[in-house]
Amino acid sequence: MEALSVELSSTLPPLCVDLDGTLIHSDLLVETALALLASRPWLIFSMLVWLLRGRAYLKQQIARRVTFDAESLPYNRELIAWLRQQRASREVLLCTASDTVLAEKVVEHTQCFDGLFASDGVTNLSGRHKAQALVDAYGEQGFDYVGNAMVDLRVWKHARAAIVIERGTKLSTLAAKFCTVERRFEHKAGGIRAWIHALRLHQWIKNVLVFLPILAAHRILDPESVILTALAFLCFGLCASSVYLVNDLLDLPADRKHHRKRHRPFASGELPLLAGLPVAALLLVAGFGLALIVSRPFVGALLGYFILTTAYSLKLKRVVMLDVIVLATLYTSRIVAGAAALHTKPSFWLLAFSMFIFLSLAMIKRFVELRTLLKGGKGKASGRGYDVEDISLIQSMGASSGYLAVLVLALYIDSTASELLYSHPHYLWLLCPLMLYWISRAWAIAHRDLMHDDPVVFALKDRTSRVLLLLAAIIALAAI
Repeated sequence: MEALSVELSSTLPPLCVDLDGTLIHSDLLVETALALLASRPWLIFSMLVWLLRGRAYLKQQIARRVTFDAESLPYNRELIAWLRQQRASREVLLCTASDTVLAEKVVEHTQCFDGLFASDGVTNLSGRHKAQALVDAYGEQGFDYVGNAMVDLRVWKHARAAIVIERGTKLSTLAAKFCTVERRFEHKAGGIRAWIHALRLHQWIKNVLVFLPILAAHRILDPESVILTALAFLCFGLCASSVYLVNDLLDLPADRKHHRKRHRPFASGELPLLAGLPVAALLLVAGFGLALIVSRPFVGALLGYFILTTAYSLKLKRVVMLDVIVLATLYTSRIVAGAAALHTKPSFWLLAFSMFIFLSLAMIKRFVELRTLLKGGKGKASGRGYDVEDISLIQSMGASSGYLAVLVLALYIDSTASELLYSHPHYLWLLCPLMLYWISRAWAIAHRDLMHDDPVVFALKDRTSRVLLLLAAIIALAAI
């Protein structure tokens, strides 16, 4: 009986498996193009020239230039487990429109394929070209095919059976018109929650900084100023979300190696990569369109923020120490933009305080990342220029920067500037011990590995921080 079973299983036709959207919840062409642009953005012009010679040529040229890590891809684990079972009874082959160089690395990593069909720089092995290649190799109805997209219907027309990866029932219904649908694998697409996560709406809280100039100028009861500042807040949110999307798309390999960032919608394959760039462009246009209503100086401030944060995403975040200074500058730029929305100049004291306090928070962010790497036995941060040996240096510099922020606050309280805005400026001295306690406590929590890797998120969720903020607000009101 055992011999008969083996003989029967050997009659099963080869199982041909698609890659993009099927074996992985991603698209290798988009992945590698983004990875290449992240390291050498000027090659976008070369890509347009390569595309004129065909998609297969474009894929080949990108594959030759990009650093590709097959291990970090978001694989369809359920499908891979099934393929390994199938391999015990028949031949399993990867059949993809991706370039051969990249496909070979996937085959080597997964260890569940006996052969490979892929694009070769001349023929883009997709749709009818893929169908013809499989018919030439195995004959009509001489193979089973695993796919996920409408273009795969051209292959299923010639297959014995279809195994469908889909997000509903429409594709398997269409495939059933051409061959037997033997199995379906569900892949749930990310919905509104996934997009909210990708847009990082919770990070919009950082844009509250645009309200500091209106508070510092005691114009919070002026309706026109409030409306302009509220519009500025919305503009920064739209612009920031646009940049977050682009940053996630350009930082996929590093995010997938991070203990928390690997769950981001694009890194995990929950959202399609091709949807990211159009949505980012739409948000950016909306942000700058609203900015024109606020004021021209505000448009300039928002543009400066966008350019700097884009440069940070592309290059500056990989430069040691410059990255944290840029982060502090990005926070401070929100204050500058808030002042521009009101047609006023930002206070020197406010800008100095902002730079020092946010430099300290940026240092905490890097400190926490390196502490996590140290605990995991790793020596270098992926996508960053830091080593775990830098932990003590970052800790000392970050804490010092926080205390310098308190010094700036103290000097402001003792200056004539505070006397012009406050009836009882001496009350403001109570802010100094509150700030000293909060900064010291934040660094102590980070040192004990209890800090969220984003200190702003920590401050929002931390009960003590909220109480201290309330006390600070009461002190400021009493001083007016």
